[in-house]
Amino acid sequence: MKRRSRIRGLLLAGALGLLLAPCASAGMRPRASGGLPWNGSGGASGSVPWNIVVLLTLLTLLPSLLLAMTPFARLLVVFHFLRQALGTQTAPSNQTLIGLSLILTFFLMQPVMATIYGTAVVPYEKGSVDAVTAVELGAGPLRQFMLKFAREKDLALFLELAKEPRPARPDQVAMRVVLPAYILSELKAGFQIGAALYLPFLVVDMVVAAITTSVGMLQLPPVVISTPLKILLFVMVDGWNLLVGSLMKSFT
Repeated sequence: MKRRSRIRGLLLAGALGLLLAPCASAGMRPRASGGLPWNGSGGASGSVPWNIVVLLTLLTLLPSLLLAMTPFARLLVVFHFLRQALGTQTAPSNQTLIGLSLILTFFLMQPVMATIYGTAVVPYEKGSVDAVTAVELGAGPLRQFMLKFAREKDLALFLELAKEPRPARPDQVAMRVVLPAYILSELKAGFQIGAALYLPFLVVDMVVAAITTSVGMLQLPPVVISTPLKILLFVMVDGWNLLVGSLMKSFT
């Protein structure tokens, strides 16, 4: 019990140290009454706590942004369709499919991230632009990437819902319109690829079911025979290479 209380005390001290360190480095001192921190001129300053809140909020929203602004959604939908078509249920596991989708997403987004780094991050580090301008500069390459794969029908839908006029140039489309249009387009593309991927395996299931029924093997479920055949067929044609290659080429 003493050891646990000591560990808890160390963790609490470390957390307080992390929270109070920015205040100390900025030359801020707390009020005598225990209120808000005060700056050197005697005015209240809550910038450091708000910076922490904003940072934690961005970290919380990071997975959602990853899903909405990258090809991750399309890749994951296709891989789940593949697993259902093979009938393997839990192989590959969800962690494996998510990890593969993340790696392929990083591979596809690396040129965009390099452009954002050179356009927005480098000038911000040099101090030539402020944070707001850096965000605007970094949004340009990302908007261009999403507009490349967003359907005009989806863009028109959200332009109508937002009650905004049709822009003259693609770079004038607001991000609040591009983001939902892009994710809808990605979901549609993922379901289209998944349906096309499902059909050959469905044919195998139908053929195996017809053969087992015709020979009177009613006690043996057809899926017991069709699943090994589908896996063998997928391995023989080097299915992972064909599937990943086709997915990568669909983003070029």
